[in-house]
Amino acid sequence: MSVNDPAEITSALREERKFPPSRQFSERAWIKTLAEYEALCRRAEQEPDAFWAECAREIDWFQPFDRVLEWNFPFVKWFVGGKLNACHNCVDRHLNGPRRNKVALLWEGEPGDSRVLTYQMLAEEVGRCANALKALGVGAGDRVAIYMPVLPEAIVAMLACARIGAIHSVVFAGFSADALADRINDAEAKLCITTDGGWRRGQAVELKRNVDDALARTSSIEKCLVLRRVGNAVAMRPGRDLWWHEVVPGQSPHCEAVAVDAEHTLYTLYTSGTTGKPKGVVHTTGGYLVHTLMTMRWVFDLRDEDVFWCTADIGWVTGHSYTVYGPLAAGATLVAYEGAPNYPENDRFWQIIEKYRVNIFYTAPTAIRNFVKWGDSWVERHDLSSLRLLGTVGEPINPEAWMWYHRVVGKERCPIVDTWWQTETGAIMISPMPGVTVTKPGSATRPLPGVVAEVVDRQGGPVPANHGGLLVIRRPWPGMLRTLFRDPQRYRDQYFSQIDGVYFTGDGARRDEDGYFWIMGRVDDVINVAGHRLGTMEIESALVSHPSVAEAAVVGRPDDLKGQAVAAFVTLISGKQGTDGLREELRTHVAKHIGALARPDYVRFTEALPKTRSGKIMRRLLKQVAAGDETLGDTTTLEDLSVLSRLREEE
Repeated sequence: MSVNDPAEITSALREERKFPPSRQFSERAWIKTLAEYEALCRRAEQEPDAFWAECAREIDWFQPFDRVLEWNFPFVKWFVGGKLNACHNCVDRHLNGPRRNKVALLWEGEPGDSRVLTYQMLAEEVGRCANALKALGVGAGDRVAIYMPVLPEAIVAMLACARIGAIHSVVFAGFSADALADRINDAEAKLCITTDGGWRRGQAVELKRNVDDALARTSSIEKCLVLRRVGNAVAMRPGRDLWWHEVVPGQSPHCEAVAVDAEHTLYTLYTSGTTGKPKGVVHTTGGYLVHTLMTMRWVFDLRDEDVFWCTADIGWVTGHSYTVYGPLAAGATLVAYEGAPNYPENDRFWQIIEKYRVNIFYTAPTAIRNFVKWGDSWVERHDLSSLRLLGTVGEPINPEAWMWYHRVVGKERCPIVDTWWQTETGAIMISPMPGVTVTKPGSATRPLPGVVAEVVDRQGGPVPANHGGLLVIRRPWPGMLRTLFRDPQRYRDQYFSQIDGVYFTGDGARRDEDGYFWIMGRVDDVINVAGHRLGTMEIESALVSHPSVAEAAVVGRPDDLKGQAVAAFVTLISGKQGTDGLREELRTHVAKHIGALARPDYVRFTEALPKTRSGKIMRRLLKQVAAGDETLGDTTTLEDLSVLSRLREEE
């Protein structure tokens, strides 16, 4: 949607259930009372420089910063003049005390193999890898493409790049050769690090073959470092391709961490636009590290004895911020898992939680909806009593999935932190404080200290409570993107030109009478029905609240009378059948929960929805199916092309 459209977004869904944290949780939390939280927010608002300077002193600086913030709209610098190193903060600073022999990483492979790395062991692995990169000609500012599954060596490679000042560009290992080539070419990467393959649902995925196909269309890669993971035969090009086991283990484990400027680029991460080439989001070192570390404390209430598991792949920003940099900067013990949540059976996640006694579990609403679909019995066969905090990330969670998570996984005792943030924001922006916030299913609640978020109209003016509008951020924050790689004009146009003077998130939202934020989905996904703009998230939530529905996606379909009609694609829980009677029941159910205006004109039952490899529903493709159009645009991030084919065949 263009933000010049004069119509506001209609919001009709209401959620009255409330869940305060238990007294036992609050008494041990980092932030224990509402008064503490509000005092923190006031200080951040009234003395932002002093507030963020205090946060920044939680990490090690080789050279102190001179100024906290330099804001030349829309470009920002944080902790100006300071020098530090992200790898030093994630590894070295834990070596001079009791964390030296603490477990840093509990890794689980899909076939059942596992590894344990202490902080001392991690430091030595990173040092060897960093020296290997230097021996291969990689230095500060060079770009390194990493195309690997979630393996210990992938995390080591990221940290090794940071250690020597190289810039990593991690490409999700499920992406195609075309997608990999596009990202390598845009970054002009000098080195590629990959594996012979990876395990996914019991099958060996041939990653090196994809790399070979991609490198045939690139000119910047000088060397390719290949880790042996699955043991399949691969082609090794002489002079370019090198085995990890022949290059890395023989290196010295000691490598000096390079002091880089606070604004030195730590990584670029490519995120797909709806059209055009992928955008290389640039995150720098100082502000990003401060933001991820503070959110580990505020949002996850991390304690030194906790075992923390974020299920995100390292190919996504969540994997960067909450599988690697945030937990390790905080000195946490983290869990990382290579494979699928339903291999060999639907209880693999719960088996891992039980095995490693996970305390904090952070996953996506898409995964939760799959768990609902598979049934409670898979959860109930495991001891999840170690869990004390649950989180969600990636997209808004519908209230009924939230309630299932609360009841079945959390046993009604674990606070749920429903987090809103983006690749571009770097770290969490809106979230409950678990020891303080009274949560409401489906709401990300309130902004974190120092985050100035508002819901506005197209002129940038605030909208009344419970009116839908556009979610914007009014002030800079430390973890924010600095630009798009080599494309500052696109950065300015996409994020800072739509509404004057603010960062435009691209999301619709409403703010209720308690100041809680309810994310209504991407503004591009709003449906215009007879002049009323309806958020897809609210209609989807209404559909999923029906006991037969596991997941739903709603899009607009061209309609001569109303402009757009509501089209719903629905997957049912195990054992339910899609019938004409159920179709009409669902239409009536939505009308009852939201209003007749939102009643779907078209309800389509399907076994699966087209999703990206990160689990997000590709509504753009569903719009084309609903309209009977041919498939246009990039489909390289689609997890299973056959889903789209089956939807078209059934038309």
